Amino acid sequence: MSSQENKIKEEEDEANSFRKTYEKIMRDIIPTLPKERGWMFEHLLQYNGFWIPPTSILEGVIFVQHHFKPRPTDIFLATSPKTGSTWFKALIFATMNRTNFELSNHPLLTTGPHGLFPLLDMYICQNDHYQDSISSLKSLPSPRLFATHVPYSMFPDSATDASSGCRFVYICRNPKDVLVSMWLFMNKSRIKDVSPISLEEAFELFCRGVSPYGPYWDHVLGYWKASLESPSKILFLKYEDMKNDPVVHVRRLAEFIGKPFSAEEERNGAVEEIIRLCSFENLSNLEINKTGAERFSPEIAIDKSNFFRKGQVGDWKNYLTEEMAKRIDQISDDKLYGSGLKFGT
Repeated sequence: MSSQENKIKEEEDEANSFRKTYEKIMRDIIPTLPKERGWMFEHLLQYNGFWIPPTSILEGVIFVQHHFKPRPTDIFLATSPKTGSTWFKALIFATMNRTNFELSNHPLLTTGPHGLFPLLDMYICQNDHYQDSISSLKSLPSPRLFATHVPYSMFPDSATDASSGCRFVYICRNPKDVLVSMWLFMNKSRIKDVSPISLEEAFELFCRGVSPYGPYWDHVLGYWKASLESPSKILFLKYEDMKNDPVVHVRRLAEFIGKPFSAEEERNGAVEEIIRLCSFENLSNLEINKTGAERFSPEIAIDKSNFFRKGQVGDWKNYLTEEMAKRIDQISDDKLYGSGLKFGT
């Protein structure tokens, strides 16, 4: 058997193995799980302690858990939804590839962040056949850049062990801004059979932990605690800090992913150039990000413009009542107590 035939056979075996795992979980476990009203889809299911939509997203999470094979050079941008994923995808891609492209014809000008930085959670579902997705995953050149919303506890040991070499950049954001951004985004992006969710209902669900990949606080704390144990493996950043001092934090980002800026690059303004290229003002005004849809799987396509709203800190003040804000702050104080973590403001 030739090496090419071996490769095809191996991918076929992996696809069949995953199919069996997925079908067993869907048959034996999924029907028993707690179910709640969804935000973008009809329902959320509580799977392994987190609320996941029973769509290709759940399929992808199960793949990551049981069948994903990380490489030591993989870099993951891990976030809860609506905490700055689009912006950080652009920043990491531009920083990692800054010697490969001129700014005048940079891929971000013609492709957009999501096209350059795939979402691992739904990668297995991007093709009609698992085997094609697995083949595509294996053919990506190293270092592979993946975005993910998967909680840290759901990643396999092969990715989280200190010896694995994989690195995670985690973005945390004030939960009040996360709630408002998520509510607006999910209502605009919901599938047609799902009725809009009111802010009051979204608020109650969020406070109870029932949000996509929620509870939000548990998601954050999983990565926070892991970052304290393995600081060389997980870079924990706050959205508000990046907004407040992007130069300092892009430098930290570059150092962490193994692409530190040289003294010459610093003198020539390379850090500031990347920040300008990836700014909300620049990205949101590019034609590629204003028209068309981003397709994550055969069933999930989202208008690109939905990913660019305001990119501001503190916009929650325009939506939440004082009582709502106090309740979220109280939950945050209770959940984060003793952890050493405080949300940015």
